[in-house]
Amino acid sequence: MKAICIGIFGALFFSVTFVLNRSMELEGGSWVWSASLRYMFMLPILFLIVGYKRNIKPVIIHMKKRPMPWLVWSTVGFGLFYAPLTFATIYGPGWLVAATFQLTIIAGSLLVPFLNRKTKQRIPIQSIFISLIILLGVFIMQVEHASSVPLISVILCVVPIIISAFAYPLGNRKMMLVANGELNTFQRILGMTLASMPFWIMLSIYGAAAHGLPTGSQVVQTFIVAVSSGIIATALFFYATEMVQHDNQKLAGVEATQSGGVVFALIGEILLLSAPLPSNVSFIGMGLVLLGMILHSVVSSLGNRKKIEIYQKVAKKNDGTL
Repeated sequence: MKAICIGIFGALFFSVTFVLNRSMELEGGSWVWSASLRYMFMLPILFLIVGYKRNIKPVIIHMKKRPMPWLVWSTVGFGLFYAPLTFATIYGPGWLVAATFQLTIIAGSLLVPFLNRKTKQRIPIQSIFISLIILLGVFIMQVEHASSVPLISVILCVVPIIISAFAYPLGNRKMMLVANGELNTFQRILGMTLASMPFWIMLSIYGAAAHGLPTGSQVVQTFIVAVSSGIIATALFFYATEMVQHDNQKLAGVEATQSGGVVFALIGEILLLSAPLPSNVSFIGMGLVLLGMILHSVVSSLGNRKKIEIYQKVAKKNDGTL
């Protein structure tokens, strides 16, 4: 339950991404700068956080031992996750992007058998069935908007988010295996940010050539996104997944908490961007999203309780009391 609560708080801070990225898009800012500046701002902040406790050296040593896995999976987990997600804001409002991104819930579950070949792990079917409730809610919230825009806009919004939805859990879980518990949450985020920097530098060079330099407003808003979503939300989510990384059922539950970002993003757009109040149909969709989150939390809690009971019975039997 603790990991679920941390995941929900992470979703709250992560929703700032969708709201401000949409805000920058409406102001005419390039998606390239919205994406690359976030990680460029994150890097010095992370150096300060990790350096405060003198924990930078272990990160550098670990990266030198396995440079290619760090480079590849950091680029997947950060680059192929965030660049397509930011690009999608050109073709859809923040809440729609946040809603479609909930495909990451099922993506995380489907990737389970392919992440660690050393141990056989099955797809958590129960979690996928619960996630379908969330995705039904997401679909309902998208129907009205999707029916009012050209097909090409829907495709250019949805396809990048599908890439993002798979890249996020894939990069995160692969890097957990690479780190192997030898680095804490902030150390791992620092390493991934540093390793993904070649991707962001190349993207920013393209941005400067194709769109010119970012405006002052975009720089400020991107800095807010970097702190809120890049530092706070990422740290909370990574910490929550690390707490339950050996339990696929709970891991799926934590990843499902990110669906709360849909609701938070919608509220943020209404308050900050004067977006219209959603219809009753959209409220039904949000209700299903929340229901799915609650079911994930309950199943996770019951599964943990059952394991404790089995452990206690085994312990009693070994003591000769059963």
